[in-house]
Amino acid sequence: MPHPQPLRPSGQPVTSHSGEAEFRQAVAQVQAGLAVQRELRTELAFEEEPAPRRLAPFAFAVAATVCPDGEAEIGGGRFVLLFDAAGQQGWDGKHRIIGYVRAELEPEMAADPLINAVGWSWLTEALDLRTSGYRKISGTVTTVVTQGFGGKQDEPVSTGFELRASWSPDITDDVSADLDGHVAAWCDVICMAAGLPPLPPGVAALRPQRRRPRQ
Repeated sequence: MPHPQPLRPSGQPVTSHSGEAEFRQAVAQVQAGLAVQRELRTELAFEEEPAPRRLAPFAFAVAATVCPDGEAEIGGGRFVLLFDAAGQQGWDGKHRIIGYVRAELEPEMAADPLINAVGWSWLTEALDLRTSGYRKISGTVTTVVTQGFGGKQDEPVSTGFELRASWSPDITDDVSADLDGHVAAWCDVICMAAGLPPLPPGVAALRPQRRRPRQ
């Protein structure tokens, strides 16, 4: 009996076109999810950008920026879909999503010692609400307070929030069933981190609520 093909080590993609049709189907679902978000969230602007080439044989990337009412940018992020028909170690599947979120926080919010845990809960709760499941999630949350001294002591204090995560969508037979939900969850986190108001009536119930810090 032939031995099963081992999973491809992470970071060592091949040049084979195996799985290209499945990848294109997955990208189409991501793009459909972006189209929905453009209608729901006019504050968000999306732009496709070059995807990483060494992480998987196939990859698709899109960047988002938050500019409410034509004002200056207050946040943004990046969504990357990776696909490897052979799977990779640590993926538990053919697909892997990388999500990045950044935003400016109110100083009092950034000073909360639980803000990193709360920020991570925005992602997990959004995924729980928007998708049918996910596996092998991991990531980091970073908050940075920048304060001027000396000649810059009069400059306002700035506080930054960054979330970096990766997870595998729980996909079985139908690749088109759920990737738009993962896009929606990513957008939810960007909006929450940037402090945007709730969605208009009729869709507000789809927005995940911020988890109260546990006592």
